[in-house]
Amino acid sequence: QVQLVESGGGLAQAGDSLRLSCAPSGRTSSIGYMAWFRQAPGKEREFAAGIRWGGSATYYADSLKGRFTISRDNAKNTVALQMNSLKPEDTAVYYCAARTASSWYPGGRLVSAYDYWGQGTQVTVSS
Repeated sequence: QVQLVESGGGLAQAGDSLRLSCAPSGRTSSIGYMAWFRQAPGKEREFAAGIRWGGSATYYADSLKGRFTISRDNAKNTVALQMNSLKPEDTAVYYCAARTASSWYPGGRLVSAYDYWGQGTQVTVSS
């Protein structure tokens, strides 16, 4: 089992930056990939960014490339999502997720492909 704890959400104004962090615990050796998803009110949960746990490969939703950056802090054993130039439409609950699959494809961008989820952290961006 893997447990995921997110932190770093909150209130921001349009144009601001926020940094989310996800700390996995438990059987972290089983993690193949980690990702951030988000779910806005009344909408389905959607993929934001992903990273290979044991390497540097990263993946992004096309709409977020250039504004969001996913990274791993090897010293702290955490995964971060740096969000810049925030927009009101970025308002959502952001979830950290982990999957044990050893390959990104297929399914790396699919909610159903992830084995473990955090509780979510709210990000609210005002105009």
